[in-house]
Amino acid sequence: MSNLYAEAYEQSIQDPEGFWGPIAEDCFWYKRWDKVLDDSNKPFYHWFAGATTNTCYNAVDLHVENGIGDQTAIIYDSPVTDTIKKYTYNDLKEQVSLFAGALAAKGVVKGDRVLIYMPMIPEAAFAMLACARIGAVHSVVFGGFAPNELATRINDAKPKVIVSASCGIEVKRVIEYKPMLDDAIDLASEKPQSCIIFQRPQAQATMIDGRDFDWADVMYQAAPHDCVPVAATDPLYILYTSGTTGEPKGIVRDNGGHMVALKWSMSAIYGVSQGDVYWAASDIGWVVGHSYIVYAPLLKGCTTIIFEGKPVGTPDASVFWRIIAQHKVKTMFTAPTAFRAIKREDPQAKLMGNFDLSGFKYLFLAGERTDPDTLSWAENSLKIPVIDHWWQTETGWAIAANCVGLHQFEVKPGSPTKAAPGWDMAVLDGDGNPVAKGDIGAIVAKLPLPPGTLPTLWQNDDRYKSAYLSAFPGYYETSDAGYIDDDGYVFVMARTDDIINVAGHRLSTGAMEEAIAGHPDVAECAVMGVEDQLKGQVPLGMLVLNAGVKRDQADVVKEVIQRVRDRIGPVAAFKTATVVKRLPKTRSGKILRGTMRSIADQKEYKVPATIDDYAILDEIEASLGKIGYGKKA
Repeated sequence: MSNLYAEAYEQSIQDPEGFWGPIAEDCFWYKRWDKVLDDSNKPFYHWFAGATTNTCYNAVDLHVENGIGDQTAIIYDSPVTDTIKKYTYNDLKEQVSLFAGALAAKGVVKGDRVLIYMPMIPEAAFAMLACARIGAVHSVVFGGFAPNELATRINDAKPKVIVSASCGIEVKRVIEYKPMLDDAIDLASEKPQSCIIFQRPQAQATMIDGRDFDWADVMYQAAPHDCVPVAATDPLYILYTSGTTGEPKGIVRDNGGHMVALKWSMSAIYGVSQGDVYWAASDIGWVVGHSYIVYAPLLKGCTTIIFEGKPVGTPDASVFWRIIAQHKVKTMFTAPTAFRAIKREDPQAKLMGNFDLSGFKYLFLAGERTDPDTLSWAENSLKIPVIDHWWQTETGWAIAANCVGLHQFEVKPGSPTKAAPGWDMAVLDGDGNPVAKGDIGAIVAKLPLPPGTLPTLWQNDDRYKSAYLSAFPGYYETSDAGYIDDDGYVFVMARTDDIINVAGHRLSTGAMEEAIAGHPDVAECAVMGVEDQLKGQVPLGMLVLNAGVKRDQADVVKEVIQRVRDRIGPVAAFKTATVVKRLPKTRSGKILRGTMRSIADQKEYKVPATIDDYAILDEIEASLGKIGYGKKA
């Protein structure tokens, strides 16, 4: 049976120029493109070659000119400072054009880089949009990054100006940014000409004469700056991946393709229209924050929410429901980790009953695989579609999704549904041959990738090719493993290096986690393959229990082991698990399975810059030692 998704998908694969060209007409261009897709220098593809545009103009000025300047553009909701503040599109244009003028006054011109090291405050979005306004390339680094990691990004991006704030706030803890920024600049071989610091009342930053300037002062002195036309293929931003090994990779995003894909995705994937309230509960330091806190909602003319808080603890596990009800959120996007945290604190979802969620239509999850148990809990509690979708920092938007604006498919637990229009997906074995439907292999995307994806890495074309295009010529390697079923549903089971080989059997740690997560006492879990002299690798499970569980932990472990045996079979050789208080994660919610595996195997590892709490690694090492793994074994 025909549906809008099927028609869109077919055209996007068979005739990508005929598909994306008309979609691009929905954006403003100073000059239209010479060619929708320029494939003259493969594997470096360029969308809308020859066109000129401005992303800030499309996200801000265009809406003011179209008569919706009085509509709310940004809601800043900060339970950690007890602040709610709203900005209309008129307000946004004023703030952004003034800060663009402030940057220009510091010598920033088109093509210069500006590094942004900010907490979740509106000024972070103003700074991003101001860079876009004058054609500068912004590189946002998650606020609170350690100085050495920040220094590596300064050295790579070579920013003319760094924009920061005096502090961030993590629940009740004030984290001063300026000392870390000063240390990073001292460590860096590349030095910025200027730093602009937003002083928050919770901490006063010490300024360095001649280099550091107060945000309020430069804004007071600034003249508004107009939008600067840039090429569609010019870079909009650099976003460094939060990899756990090696030097960070600078993902480049262009202006034209990014703008076209994101604006289209708001209605096609997320089911929202101009004027709707859309909330991505993430951080502007991550790709989700770039794409779906700042750019996509504003390009669409929606109201976006900047949330400075946590899913639990600010003040409790009801904060998501309060924000959804108070601000009339239609569609929300967050990480499964957030919902696992809420479920752990409020397993019966009793707090949800205190709020009117009647206007809430869709919940989208991404960042980690959504296990069926969390999916079921959210569906049963919210009584709305809960949609897992899959994408990456590199892709900028969804690779696979239930595109509710085109056609809402039946949800299959464990699957982000089907490939989104523009994504020609395949599953290959180690030799690059397609595997049978339902068999696990490397998930890849056929080139060219759709608009909005990475055209290359910052000043490193060779690394772009070696990191993403060399393993399977003609394809982009996602580094995720899984399968595609007979109905075309994609199942992302694990990172490629999380597929473990047990006595010659390739097994998915994701399938084991799925079995474990179904246990009523388990809040979340992680499974990784550890070295074994007999079988090569065996799975090891780490369990976090729901709040209030009083049972003997050994009984829970036995039951979990039996669940895996019942659902996957003895071949899984799943015989060892331990209960821990918490799992190590990046600040974006990704569980650090590889780090835990290295600890268990007594191998050296690099402490990830994005880890949310370094002390947790000592806890994990101690827990593994108690069951015979790691240095404390």
